[in-house]
Amino acid sequence: MKRGAAPCVVALLGVLAGCGAAEQTEPGGASVGAEVFRSAGCGGCHTLRAADATGTVGPDLDSAQVTADDVSWAVRDGRPGMPAFRGRLTAREIRAVARFVAQSDR
Repeated sequence: MKRGAAPCVVALLGVLAGCGAAEQTEPGGASVGAEVFRSAGCGGCHTLRAADATGTVGPDLDSAQVTADDVSWAVRDGRPGMPAFRGRLTAREIRAVARFVAQSDR
């Protein structure tokens, strides 16, 4: 995806440490990325089946075919119509939600 393209979310400060790592889980098996997606309100704008999200304001993340890098950049810095989450989410949370979204659209 080009940086000027519409997809996003969600969403990393520079280098993505462990980007290819499996999605982390919290006690009880809940995905950290899924929890960040829900708690940050991403589903209010985005559709993502894996998160039971049906928002229609932002891009449909089920069909966006984004990478974790794409999502991290968009979440961190924002996009037209989407706020930046830098300062609201930690780098770890941004990495987790980026992996969750990128792995969910496959």
